[in-house]
Amino acid sequence: MTALFIGLQAILPQHLLSRVIGGLADLERPIWLKNILITLFMQTYGIALDEAEHTQAGQYRHFNHFFTRALQDGARPLAGSRYLSPADGVLSQRGNVEDGKLVQAKGRWYDTRGLLAGSDAEASSFDNGSFATVYLSPKDYHRVHMPMSGTLRMTRYIPGDLFAVNARTTAGVDQLFARNERLVCLFDTAGGQLAVVLVGAMVVAGIETVWGGVESPHPGTIRERRFNPEDAPTLAAGEELGRFFLGSTVVLLAEDSDLQWQAEPGDSVLVRAALAN
Repeated sequence: MTALFIGLQAILPQHLLSRVIGGLADLERPIWLKNILITLFMQTYGIALDEAEHTQAGQYRHFNHFFTRALQDGARPLAGSRYLSPADGVLSQRGNVEDGKLVQAKGRWYDTRGLLAGSDAEASSFDNGSFATVYLSPKDYHRVHMPMSGTLRMTRYIPGDLFAVNARTTAGVDQLFARNERLVCLFDTAGGQLAVVLVGAMVVAGIETVWGGVESPHPGTIRERRFNPEDAPTLAAGEELGRFFLGSTVVLLAEDSDLQWQAEPGDSVLVRAALAN
């Protein structure tokens, strides 16, 4: 069944499907249909809005507004930890980078060079570092926050596939996170370089950052944006970095090594909670 599931994803028009679903998710009318879709989605995935800024389905302009819903002030207190969780979700993998390689799933590895799609020198700065992968399911809060304070140095949008990033596909597709469309954000921090990689997936209709707006999924060339020190955005620990329009995964790469992890693979994590010291 897993092979069939992955095979169907491979033959589907992934980017066209994502654009169509993204367009539908932005529709504001008819209002009754929009409200029904949001309510059905909440019932299907067991979503409660108790912690959300808007607590009623009808308060959302469209499905994407609901899906990228903000939290109420104080809903996710800032932990006193060196590294914070960047998102609500499941910590699927974490640990040390070994010879430039990261664990994708049991028996599957991928490398920093492929993930970042930059130079060997850039990737090698993480060769003795650490990584963490957080999977955001459809029910989760879909905004991504800074794991620690940092100044943005550059972003790199990398076109690619749009396979699903759930556990079944992660275990079955080689180099998944280095194949899927993604946005690499490189920060300078007190602990050295930090890469926050927002990985797109099937029906993800876009990735948005607080400094650059929406990076919509589409095939094409790699796009880089570099920031001068005088005008580079600086974000505090726990501050919002961006958001996903429909579900996906965040991969963190840090120069720090031998961290004291505060969560185990498979644990549910909350944004701004302790990830590592």
